[in-house]
Amino acid sequence: MSQKKKFLIVLLLIFILFLVQFCTSTDTISFNQSLKDGDLLISSGKSFALGFFSPGNDSDVRYIGIWYNNVSELTVVWVANRENPVSGRYGVLFIDPTGNLVILDRNTKIFSWKTSIYSAQLLDSGNFVFFRDPKREVVVWQSFDYPTNTILPDMKFGNDKKTGLNRSLTSWKSRDDPGSGEYVYRIEINGIVPQVFLYKNSNRIWRTGPWTGLGWSGVPEMKPGFIFTIKYVDNDTEVSVTFSMKDPVISRLVLNESGVMNILNWQEGVKKWVEFWSAPKDSCDNYVHCGEFSNCNLYNLGEFECRCLIGYEPRENRSWYLRDGSQGCLRKKDESLCKNGEGFAKLSNVKVPDTYTARLDRSIGLQECEKLCLGNCSCTAYASANVSVGGIGCITWYGDLIDTKEFTDGGQDLYIRVSASTLAQFLKNNNGSHRKRTIAIVTACISAILVALLFACCLVFWKRRKDKEEQFTSLITLKRNLASYENSTRGNEMNGSEHVDVLIFDLSTIISSTDDFSDANKLGEGGFGSVYKGQLNNGQEIAVKRLSRNSGQGVEEFKNEVTLIAKVQHRNLVRLLGCCIQRGEKMLIYEYLPNKGLDSFIFDKTKGSQLDWRKRFEIIVGIARGLSYLHHDSRVRIIHRDLKASNVLLDASMHPKISDFGTARIFGGDQIEANTNRVVGTYGYMSPEYAMEGHFSVKSDVFSFGVLLLEIITGRKNTTHYQDHSLNLVGYVWDSWNDDKALDVVDPSLGDWYETGEVLRCIQIGLLCVQSFANDRPMMSEVVFMLCNETKLSDPGQPGFVFRSRNSSSLPYSSSASIGTSVNDITITAHQAR
Repeated sequence: MSQKKKFLIVLLLIFILFLVQFCTSTDTISFNQSLKDGDLLISSGKSFALGFFSPGNDSDVRYIGIWYNNVSELTVVWVANRENPVSGRYGVLFIDPTGNLVILDRNTKIFSWKTSIYSAQLLDSGNFVFFRDPKREVVVWQSFDYPTNTILPDMKFGNDKKTGLNRSLTSWKSRDDPGSGEYVYRIEINGIVPQVFLYKNSNRIWRTGPWTGLGWSGVPEMKPGFIFTIKYVDNDTEVSVTFSMKDPVISRLVLNESGVMNILNWQEGVKKWVEFWSAPKDSCDNYVHCGEFSNCNLYNLGEFECRCLIGYEPRENRSWYLRDGSQGCLRKKDESLCKNGEGFAKLSNVKVPDTYTARLDRSIGLQECEKLCLGNCSCTAYASANVSVGGIGCITWYGDLIDTKEFTDGGQDLYIRVSASTLAQFLKNNNGSHRKRTIAIVTACISAILVALLFACCLVFWKRRKDKEEQFTSLITLKRNLASYENSTRGNEMNGSEHVDVLIFDLSTIISSTDDFSDANKLGEGGFGSVYKGQLNNGQEIAVKRLSRNSGQGVEEFKNEVTLIAKVQHRNLVRLLGCCIQRGEKMLIYEYLPNKGLDSFIFDKTKGSQLDWRKRFEIIVGIARGLSYLHHDSRVRIIHRDLKASNVLLDASMHPKISDFGTARIFGGDQIEANTNRVVGTYGYMSPEYAMEGHFSVKSDVFSFGVLLLEIITGRKNTTHYQDHSLNLVGYVWDSWNDDKALDVVDPSLGDWYETGEVLRCIQIGLLCVQSFANDRPMMSEVVFMLCNETKLSDPGQPGFVFRSRNSSSLPYSSSASIGTSVNDITITAHQAR
């Protein structure tokens, strides 16, 4: 072989070695290597990648981060230089001669780990680990100890008691800025009982409660059968929690920029992250929402969510009546609690109070715990520290009991110290209820046995006859109602045919289509009953509104809703297909709308991002057109009286449809207003004149529309409380408008992707609609014109219902008098504007 050929072979081998060394992805950066912008470290199992990335539209702002390598959507789980981005694409990551891992921007040092390392490796768990020696035996630093906004499986979250390291989460500033945001999620040790708190700046906004042996006291979803395996450690060296997946699912826990904790699972079939769990998610999750010595329970339908604990009463009756529980409760008068026969009342399924005044004894059981608390007059309550092994360990509280929440399932038992008289009454009520239930069950069983044979003989014949009679009577009655309305409004018709018919469905058809009203087909539940999804034999999907037999909506309201919806036809009104009145059932059959209520989007931090500004504007216009049709263009003038986000449904194309006409009223001829002694509606959407005087008109609906419009723009409920001035949403938008800061109210999930002029115009229209005096508000036909045309708008005046305050006399825009009225078990507070 010639010398020339040998030389070429050597060159070829050198080139191949070069390709192997520099073109093959690796999971390690060593002492003599660097990682330039565009290069990646790939973990051995290809699960994670590390490199430079840009989180937003500014591609010249670069960060070193770790993200999922096998997920199509860029999902960053850790950021190294979150406060020090690289400008341009000249960044380099390398280990300098002193063993420090450094990020350079051109020749400027941006960030450095001073750890004296030899190499750094990206593991398949997503952990970036630094080694001091070539054999990788000594770990000197790891990214799992310094999380940003994400917890991954097998990552420890919590405190190292020896080093003081606190592995906590800090949110991003925004979706496009991974810098440290205003929300922090961390484990804290109050005394000796660890809990996890979510902070906004320095304010606590949510608490998990202590560890119960099965999970956090305030997270009932953490129970046996949970899709994760949870490991909790509390010893002399650390307090930590680690989760691992039972199934091969890509999952992460993230604190997003809006302050919501989410567990998200990647669904490859739909190529997106799906929410499995989130918190906080309701008002009872807000830290100390109900004040001290109270309990928050959202499942008491129609009632105020705050309740005083047994043996306590509201500190301020007026605030409590106005549904403001922040003042909390105090011990009832003449309650003797110190060695005078007192005892404990059990409250089940709760997140136990904040443990900042609590003590822990791991060595005793529940009975000894009761004795311990009873022997100390300062002890206000006790609970088991570990419910997983039958109640080992004892937590006792001394002082205020705050931030207690009740669940329908989950949580744990809390024993509250009460006087002898209160305890006797509590036991009497419980025993009386138990005896009554026992007697009722025995009586019912005996009666059932006695009449079983007779009932079996008569059942088939009676059912057939009754069904036919009910169906015939229902059909005749409804058609008479329709005919009556048609005759009374014949001279005022503008649209539609001369006759409207209502299809009467057979109960067996509805039962079959909904799989006997199975929970799997349940779409939701409200004050009047439940809604189920169904499918008819012809394949048509339907929504069945099944009214509860003991609901507030009786036969008249039911006929009213059937008649009204049958009379009106518009693309922005829900379409009624028919009804069913049989065997005591009252059901309405609607077209099925797959996206459910508007509230499930605009008030949800995750789903809200699916509605960009263009879609929100189309929804606003659609609602306005539907309401304008009811007021001006339908054959009968209809006042809805309960327009709100949950009563606007969205079809498959996200077109809005107004629903729920159970409380609507028909106006005849030229009538535009009326009075009522029975005020119905929903807190936060009612106009002042309707809530305080029972006076309603088309302008009442305009007020409700204005509130709804502002909610769509801001992504917040009108009942949201603003601490600075005790404002609700309307008041907050009004102040922002007057301070030339109107754009500050826009839903952060919209980012900057909206037309500023169009948004400001919509805010101005919303404020015009919520003015205090009805005559100042525009008609809905004028609202539609203003939304769809660049006409000049007048300046809005003072809105109604700006404030929700404990002390109305201190409010700058309200009189010192406030009026409270109970409406459908919802207390509405009205303040008259000056």
